[in-house]
Amino acid sequence: MSQGSVHHQQPAVPVLEEQQLDEFLGAVPERGQWRYRPRRVGMLWRSKAFRAGALITVLALCGLVILALVRQQTGTEGFLVGLGLAVLPVPLLMGAFRWLDRVEPEPWRNLLFAFSWGACAAALVAIIANTFATRWIATATADPASADTLGATVVAPVVEEAAKAVAVLLIFLFRRRQFGGIVDGIVVAGFTATGFAFTENILYLGNAFGEDQQQGTTGFASVTAGTFFVRVVMSPFAHPLFTVLSGIGFGIAALGGPRHRVRRVLLPLLGLVLAMGMHALWNGSSAFGPYGFYLVYGAFMVPSFGLVTWLAVWSRQRELRTLSTELPVYAAAGWLTPAEPLALASMKARGMARDMARHWHSLPDRARGREAARAVAEYESFATSLAMLRRRARHDGAGPDFALREQELLHHLWHRRDIAGPALAYAAHATGRLSTRRPSVPPPFPRQFPHGGPPPQQLPAPHRHYGGYNPYMEDGGHRPPPG
Repeated sequence: MSQGSVHHQQPAVPVLEEQQLDEFLGAVPERGQWRYRPRRVGMLWRSKAFRAGALITVLALCGLVILALVRQQTGTEGFLVGLGLAVLPVPLLMGAFRWLDRVEPEPWRNLLFAFSWGACAAALVAIIANTFATRWIATATADPASADTLGATVVAPVVEEAAKAVAVLLIFLFRRRQFGGIVDGIVVAGFTATGFAFTENILYLGNAFGEDQQQGTTGFASVTAGTFFVRVVMSPFAHPLFTVLSGIGFGIAALGGPRHRVRRVLLPLLGLVLAMGMHALWNGSSAFGPYGFYLVYGAFMVPSFGLVTWLAVWSRQRELRTLSTELPVYAAAGWLTPAEPLALASMKARGMARDMARHWHSLPDRARGREAARAVAEYESFATSLAMLRRRARHDGAGPDFALREQELLHHLWHRRDIAGPALAYAAHATGRLSTRRPSVPPPFPRQFPHGGPPPQQLPAPHRHYGGYNPYMEDGGHRPPPG
């Protein structure tokens, strides 16, 4: 195709009654008198600031409404007591899920959204829907006792798990780059359920306190103490365990890639159904007799919690193995040293690298040490994202933006390699990831450029690491991309 053929000619305007073109165009009214104007369809919604503001506004309104409803049921004093007791397990749960997410940490904005959705939107939907359904059942059957039982064992699990799963679904759809596997699904679902359990505990503990106030009971024999022991001490992971099943379904679906459309629909639905079933079994444990709660807790909940914990740890180890499998390609191309993929595939080595960078750069200014540790942490995060990007491309095919995303991640790595590279190399030796002898002294700074070339700051960063000239490689980078 010739170069001139790409320029499209303006089509001729139909001329009525042999009217000339200039006369036809001159008859167009002034801009202020235009009747047909271009429509700005969806332009406002495409603004990230508008969407973020709308989402924050909706969650804030839900929070205010749920706050008013809970305070109305518990009273001001009961609300404050419930709030003080319900907040105690929140740092433990958030810390546990954050610890699990150390390989490729989920952005805090996603986690805060998940927690806020569970605490505000999902809790509000659950209170309204559960109350309405229970009253409708009681009216239809004229049996309030059976209505409460049916509402707790059937209605509540369906409504609550569906409302909590919406947060996972939204992040799965609109934050697809940051939702790449089982660990991400578990963490997002865990934060959502933690927020939901926080609001629900305020309600239950506040009502228990109000009941104690009416009966005059205090101490360990009070309803508040019993409720606190069951909900906060014995089963703080109950709601997270239910919703994590939905998160696992979304996580496995994310591993399949966009080509597996049936899996992307069926697996989240299967996880949601399992979450509803486990929740129903937990709520209906009283139907098994006076010891039904302890029976379900010991024979089902504890083993399920252990199995999910094992799956989460195994998934994290799988992510680490992905680093040691995918990153050597970039080490062979000169972007990383051979020791870095080994260090990045070990949580112990990654932590040691951050500590060593902080130690080496803290004299005479501690602020420089903190900046160095942050640079190593960012390097580890970018390297992890690069490995996950390449793994998805190998399994599901490279997307249209693969080259740009790969180039961006390599750019971030290159600008931090002078600090992160030596620290990771030292950590690889110190933790035994390399078979060579452990170095007796830290490597010098700045790091010497490999192959005896000039320091990296004197060379322009390459636009691509394959297919073109790469000044950082001895052969100029003229080699085919590895399979």
